[in-house]
Amino acid sequence: MKQESTLEGVRVIEICNVAAGPFCGLLLADMGADLIKIEHPGGGDTLRSWAPITQGYSENFASLNRNKRSAALDLKNEQDRDAARRLIASADVLIENNRPGVMDRLGLGYEHMRALNPRLLYCSISAYGQSGPRSQEGGFDLTLQAMSGLMSVTGEQGGAPVKCGVPVCDFAAGLYAAFAIASALRAVERDGRGAHIDISMLGATLGIAALQTSQYFGTGINPEKLGSAHPRNAPYQVFRCRGGYFGMAAGNDALWKAVCATVERMDLLADPRFASTTLRAEHQEALRDILEEIFAEHDATAWLARFRQAGVPCAPINTYSDVLDDEQVRHMNWVQALDLPNGVQTRTFASPIRMDGRTADIQRRPPALGEHTDEVIAGISVQS
Repeated sequence: MKQESTLEGVRVIEICNVAAGPFCGLLLADMGADLIKIEHPGGGDTLRSWAPITQGYSENFASLNRNKRSAALDLKNEQDRDAARRLIASADVLIENNRPGVMDRLGLGYEHMRALNPRLLYCSISAYGQSGPRSQEGGFDLTLQAMSGLMSVTGEQGGAPVKCGVPVCDFAAGLYAAFAIASALRAVERDGRGAHIDISMLGATLGIAALQTSQYFGTGINPEKLGSAHPRNAPYQVFRCRGGYFGMAAGNDALWKAVCATVERMDLLADPRFASTTLRAEHQEALRDILEEIFAEHDATAWLARFRQAGVPCAPINTYSDVLDDEQVRHMNWVQALDLPNGVQTRTFASPIRMDGRTADIQRRPPALGEHTDEVIAGISVQS
């Protein structure tokens, strides 16, 4: 089965901006769904204005909107709103990430659309969910990283709160939404009934924090920020070496023995502070100091070679230019050429999903604003 044909025949309408909703739509489009993105004619998805801008086109926007068609419709205009309504009525899925209540006020809410299309999967992505005391609060990735507890465990011990450099709240919400939609499509096939899927950035971020929430539930103690270290494993962090740093993770006793052999300190195996994974975690500052004194003798390249030879998981501290040029990334064909509507060719990270040993090719370049309005409207006119 080809990845790009998995959702062939599934029509998805996307009324979304920036990241969480468009990422959900991208995941479905990469799997073969017919994705129609409805954008405001006055500028479209606000991500279109985000740098880097290459000859008038945002590469940020391009990265999340390949394999989609764009229809420019003003949803405050009655004629355009009617066209949107007919598009949604013809679809299998709607994704929207407006603040709760906006779609209802436009006459495009779930109850309105369910009356026209009982099989519709209507997926709403928001900061806090469609109901509850915080449902009307807006949110961005930064504020959700703060709200969700993520910032409390990110950064150096004793340091100021910092956010994760990748917008994990946005993208976790998009992943949960795409998973929920793909799962619910099976139920629609079986029962013929759609559903309103409610995905919140807060819930998604708590969902991927299972180890942190379970630590709190089990101990009653809040997890703490530890820099790159781990609360239950050691040695398992970034280490300083001669001229730089590298990451190394020896998460069990066998790997710890391999570390001792690699650094030629088998005496550490007899040290009672380091006799088990739990004890090594409790005494990891002392362990780090011992290891970093040894690591100061050689640079990261030398230590990585030794630990790889010993089978100990390790990695350099890559920049994005480093990892995107890595031999494994090239082997997987994850970086692919991408044509922009202005004729410029750039590169993008394609779908990381492989099926039968193959990474799917990009089927459609990202669209110009409103590029497909006429063909989309003509398509629903023929259907009706």
